[in-house]
Amino acid sequence: MHGYNIVELGEPLTKANKAMILLHGRGSTSTEIITLADEFCDDSFYIVAPQATNKTWYPYSFLASQDMNEPWLSSSVEVVKRLINEVNQHIAIVDIYILGFSQGACLALEATARYARPYGGIISFIGGLIGEKIDSGKYSGNFKGTRIFIGNSAKDPHVPLVRSEESKLVLERLGADVTLKVYPNKPHTIISQEITDVRNLLFG
Repeated sequence: MHGYNIVELGEPLTKANKAMILLHGRGSTSTEIITLADEFCDDSFYIVAPQATNKTWYPYSFLASQDMNEPWLSSSVEVVKRLINEVNQHIAIVDIYILGFSQGACLALEATARYARPYGGIISFIGGLIGEKIDSGKYSGNFKGTRIFIGNSAKDPHVPLVRSEESKLVLERLGADVTLKVYPNKPHTIISQEITDVRNLLFG
């Protein structure tokens, strides 16, 4: 099971006006992903990133059956849920942003969709909802117009575009305003155009 180990930057939580939570990908670390906040956050932000045990939020593909990824998947969701709730004790939920890349992008969508609320924004760099098939019964709440960005390519080796498309529909049924951007020939990484598009969508 995952511990609760976080890295923090920016304003102290008790003094900040906004917050960003960043979720790293498989094989990466919280200290690596947290630097991405520099692209979006000003001095008013509290910035935090949790660390997955062994640099992996769940052991198998996000397209595997949920049972195969347990108990790690549930533990991952609980880490994100706990972190959101702790931040929300000081910062309004509408001023909290959630960002993830790859495995962390899938986790960002999964954790927020299970407890949908009106966030400041959700950023999924190459992600989709988790499971062999999307089980809409897992998700509840209302995003109330939360803007969600999902970036992908037409042929990503880990996250099929069709799963991002299916996820968009589910998130919209939960009240989100979802932008799915497909970038031709995009490698499995974050590209500069995505950063620009997210800035314009959420921080312009």
